[in-house]
Formats: sequence, structure tokens, C-alpha cells
Amino acid sequence: MITLKTPDQIKYIAQSCRLLAQLHDSLGSFIEAGMITKEIDSYCHDFIVRHKGRPAFLNYMGFPGSACISVNEEIIHGIPGKRKIENGDLVSIDLGIDLDGYYSDAARTFIVGTTDNPDHERLVRITRQCLEVGIQGASKPNARIHDISAPIFKLADSNGFGVVRDYCGHGVGLAIHEEPQVPNYVSAMSPNPRLRVGMVLAIEPMINLGTKNIRHLDDGWTVVTADGKPSAHFEHTIAITEDGVKILTVAD
Repeated sequence: MITLKTPDQIKYIAQSCRLLAQLHDSLGSFIEAGMITKEIDSYCHDFIVRHKGRPAFLNYMGFPGSACISVNEEIIHGIPGKRKIENGDLVSIDLGIDLDGYYSDAARTFIVGTTDNPDHERLVRITRQCLEVGIQGASKPNARIHDISAPIFKLADSNGFGVVRDYCGHGVGLAIHEEPQVPNYVSAMSPNPRLRVGMVLAIEPMINLGTKNIRHLDDGWTVVTADGKPSAHFEHTIAITEDGVKILTVAD
């Protein structure tokens, strides 16, 4: 069942989202080659707790970190640990904050240091643009979920990238995962509800440099590309309001 939020609830969800955006903004200057992913996770945990929030992912269904940190071929759900960050790595960080019972969710992919690989730069740029066109699709009059999904898939596919089908966006706000699902491709079998005032959605294209196919590591969490090529991941939490679509995970 899709839970519609009241204007007051959206106001409090937005506070959680702004805090999360501030954290993501700060990560751009914090992450550097030579550190391990556990150091990034500790930074995120301390930031959230210091601002009176709770890391929404920590212990969620047993996940052992505050942030999902996925490097290069890792798509999502990377467990923070001893993996060392190298210059030119693609580091995707997916985070959620529970701020007094109101949830935010957002992800960004960072290129650490410098890279001489134009395909990696293009992957990150196009994935960010996929998020943008998905949000634009949600802004159409009488939009439905497929109006988000279709432009994401079209942009990624036209650039020769693989669109992950096994994971997708979702409702968020009063819990970390809610209905409806928001796929990054269109299927005749997938539900296509109309967007309504009060919906809060996490839109999150996960785009691979090569194949769309995935595999799971033995740790039970980490999802990687089947061909070992890099992946990128961007996500915003948005709200459907009387005044149109609002991106909540911005620091402003």
C-alpha cells in the first residue's frame, strides 16, 4: 500500500533529507585515495549521530554498516571494511538517515582523485543525468511511475550502458523502504500507479558500464556487475506536492 504523506510529514522528511545532503556534500572533500571504506563509514556514522540522527541502514535486515560503500564493480550494498580506495576509483555511497522517525535516502558516485579513463567519467555523468531525467519525468502532468522509468532507461541504453533490473527505487519517508517500487526500466508486468500529491519517492538509477547482469558476493550483501566492469549510482528523495515535484535531498 502506498502511504501518502501530509504537508507536515513532508516538512519533517525534508529536514532529514537536508541533513543527508549536507553529509554527501562533505564527503566530496573527505574521501581520498589511501583510506579504507571503513573510515568513510565511521565518518558518516559520526556525522549522523553528531546531528542527532540515526543511521537508517545500520542493522537494517542485519546490514553491518551505516553506509553502503560500493567501489568500482560493486553496484550496491557494499559492506564497509578494509578495501583500500585507489586514485581513480568510482566510489558509490548510499546513505539513509532516521531523524526523529522521518527517513531520507540518497546516493552519489564519486571519482576519487583523477582518472584518465573517459568511459568512467562518462558513466558517472550519464548516470547523474539519468537521475535528472527521471525526476523530470515525475514532473509531467498526470505522471505515472513509468514516466520516471522510461527516460532513465532510454538515456542509459542509448549510451550503451547496462541498466540494473534486479534493484530499483522505492517509496520512503516514514520507513526506509515503502511502496511503490520505482524501476529504472519499463516492463508491462510492473505496476504503474499515477503519481499523487503526498508521495515521497527515492529515485535511484544504477547503471553499469557493461552488462546489466549482476551477481551477489558470498558476504550476503554486496552486489557486483557480472562482467566486473564499473557501475555508478545516483539517488534523490523527492516529494510530490501541490506545488509540483520537490527534490528534498539538497542542502540549500
